[in-house]
Amino acid sequence: MTSTAPQPIAQTMDGFGPLLIACDIDGTLLRTGRPISAEVHDAAVAVTAAGHHLVLATGRSLTGALPVAEQLGLADAWIVSSNGAVTARVTNGTVEIVERHDLDAEPAVRVAVAAAPGVRISAEIVGVGYRINIPFPDGELNGTQYDVLDLEGLWATPTPRLALHQPGIYRMAPALRALGLTAISTRSDWIDVTARGISKATALEKVRTGLGIQAHATIAIGDGENDLEMLAWATAGFAMAHAPVPVLAAADHVTGTIDDDGAATALRSLLT
Repeated sequence: MTSTAPQPIAQTMDGFGPLLIACDIDGTLLRTGRPISAEVHDAAVAVTAAGHHLVLATGRSLTGALPVAEQLGLADAWIVSSNGAVTARVTNGTVEIVERHDLDAEPAVRVAVAAAPGVRISAEIVGVGYRINIPFPDGELNGTQYDVLDLEGLWATPTPRLALHQPGIYRMAPALRALGLTAISTRSDWIDVTARGISKATALEKVRTGLGIQAHATIAIGDGENDLEMLAWATAGFAMAHAPVPVLAAADHVTGTIDDDGAATALRSLLT
């Protein structure tokens, strides 16, 4: 891991052909609730204009990721959403779900409610919103929230991801993993739950092979613990400077913070 903003690395990847550049959204391309800065936008446009593939790889639902793709002008692009549980392709405004992995939500819901009464739980409805047991605060979920009559409504229809929201809920992650699920706590009051073995990296590898990108022509930029596998998967991983220590340690390079437009610096270092 380097300790300073990355120097241009385009020369080290010369001859590799098009790159697959996987970018996290929140905390990387933008600050949650705010638009993408002009600097990050222009850098993203520059790398796609150079022939590289910019893939959004996010914990957000597809509903939350699509507006970011639109802001970046990604008319023909891949999106890895829900921490790898849903992969979609956007082609001239048309969205195709290429792959999704649903989880067994019932055991997770029952364990969560028993251990943390009053916990907010949402079950993602791909491309629409969420089924919820208790309304989430504004800005916490993308898309429409649909109240369920009882807990069974959270698992009655297949879902690729659950989100649990309550102060201190991060402590439940080991119990959820013991059920054979993937549980990631990106905040002390939040856990994302997906099926076993699912990550941004597992989805990105399938996108890479589908695009015919060489395995050593992969880049990742992220800031959260749900980016750890993605950073390890990439030939060159960039961590945002404000990332927690485990993420910084997993990266090959450290770029600037979100306030420094660190993602733009990383993206421009890929250009000759």
